[in-house]
Amino acid sequence: MTEAVTRLLYIDDDPALRRLVERRLRNGGYVVTQAADGHEGLQLAATATFDVVAVDHHMPGMDGMETLTALRALPDCPPIVYVTGADDGRLAVAALRAGADDYVVKTVGEDFIELLQTAFAQALDRVRLRKAKERAEQDLIASNERLAALLREVNHRVANNLQMTMSFIGMQASVLPEGEARNALLASQQRIGAIAQVNRHLYATGNVESVAMDDYLPGLARDLADTWSTPAAPRRVIAHADAVELQTDQAVTLGIIICELVANSCKYAYPSDASGDIRVFLQRMDEDGGMLLTVEDDGLGLCSSPTIKGTGLGQKLVKAMARGLGTVPQIDPDHKGLRVTIQFKLR
Repeated sequence: MTEAVTRLLYIDDDPALRRLVERRLRNGGYVVTQAADGHEGLQLAATATFDVVAVDHHMPGMDGMETLTALRALPDCPPIVYVTGADDGRLAVAALRAGADDYVVKTVGEDFIELLQTAFAQALDRVRLRKAKERAEQDLIASNERLAALLREVNHRVANNLQMTMSFIGMQASVLPEGEARNALLASQQRIGAIAQVNRHLYATGNVESVAMDDYLPGLARDLADTWSTPAAPRRVIAHADAVELQTDQAVTLGIIICELVANSCKYAYPSDASGDIRVFLQRMDEDGGMLLTVEDDGLGLCSSPTIKGTGLGQKLVKAMARGLGTVPQIDPDHKGLRVTIQFKLR
């Protein structure tokens, strides 16, 4: 197996020093190309490929700083080690600021060659590390993009499957007469719809961690109004949410609660031959993440006998889901119809 060689461009107006550097570094795995001044070095760097470049400071015509600046302007410029006979800290700082990767002071004897080799090795190591980091970042970005695309596709398929399930349930409900069986199927349809709305949102936005409630609630309200309205008894579901994002699981929980409360109002708040409004509000209460959900109607209310209508499953679901949010639903006794409020904290 052939050992890798390091291609060095050495730019210096001292021919003896150039020959010395080439002779000493040849045995260390370097292929050295010499340039007598900045103009020649710049031309070589623009037409050939080098792993590292050394630039002397004192050169006639085009000095080291000018050469360094011109080299740095080339595309894919290799690392540059700046060389000078003056041990001047200000010059070193100026060279590093201009783009040099390292700085070596000329000395008499083998020390200079060893310092050069060390500077070259360190500069090449930094380049390898930087390129490895860039490749790792590019691989990570590509991996994240693939995962995001896969997750969007999963959410899209889940939303489609849920929508198909809702359609099947709706078809089954449509052939049943008015009554508890039909209402139970419609309620199940809307519970699934609350989850489907979240998945549609995840697919549309690509944000799998949270759901924008000011976008989610109006769509859910439209679905609920379409489900529970009839020509004889239209139901208008009005929804408003502050611009707040909930974690996905919280959004699903809240959506199911809203489905149950709105369905209850649609079925029992108003006469079967009259129209009625149901309002849903989600408000931020404070800067510490306190939230208030309100679902209300102007219907019959609980009257004097707050007995459970229907199977009572909806109320059980509301209480169970509210416990998942760390809270319990509250009924406003002073409201004309029925007003249920739920206070909870954003995670």
